[in-house]
Amino acid sequence: MIENRVKFPCGDLTLEGVTTVPEDKGPFAVVVVCHPHPNYGGEMNNNVVVPICLALAQASIASLRFNFRGVGASQGKFADGIGEREDVVAAISYLSTLEIVDKERIGLCGYSFGGAVSLEVAPADERVKALALVSPEVSTYVPLKQYTKPKLIVCGGADQFVSIIALQRLAEELPPPNDFELISGADHFWGGYEDKVAARVAAFFVNAFRPPPPEVKPPSSKTG
Repeated sequence: MIENRVKFPCGDLTLEGVTTVPEDKGPFAVVVVCHPHPNYGGEMNNNVVVPICLALAQASIASLRFNFRGVGASQGKFADGIGEREDVVAAISYLSTLEIVDKERIGLCGYSFGGAVSLEVAPADERVKALALVSPEVSTYVPLKQYTKPKLIVCGGADQFVSIIALQRLAEELPPPNDFELISGADHFWGGYEDKVAARVAAFFVNAFRPPPPEVKPPSSKTG
């Protein structure tokens, strides 16, 4: 795989990121991966974000992880999750300019705070074809009530901050296709379980981006 540091515009700001691209021949499906809360040390080189990007590359899917505004070399300052939605849209727009990207196969993945932001962006952006939420810190899935694209919600069974029962109940209310999975033993920070959650996310996107099987027409009946 090939990693490149990139910069892209978001309004008057410039954000930094890293693309991870398989060594196969493109164009590739691609996933924007969003990091946890900036005010609690979240950034694009997070212990969950990076393994997800590497697992995607091993599955021949490219990715872009990036720093939200005010993090690292990304300009601006924290905007309470509102401005960060603009950052995600800008990341998708940037990917849409790259020749290596299959613009019909763009996905979005968010971890913790990144999941809360991604949940708001995906239903409003037609370019997003599949959505994965890892340990999302949300109390409602209202924005996804009518969202019929592939969705994955994955959470650790020992998460300290997310109510597993409430999360499962909320997830079950969403329209299909809809996957929900608990990974036993993992907490909110996924220490020791990074590769497991990364593999689950990568498998979800592989399946979501797989071309539909060709329609099989019944044999025509001839009379006479």
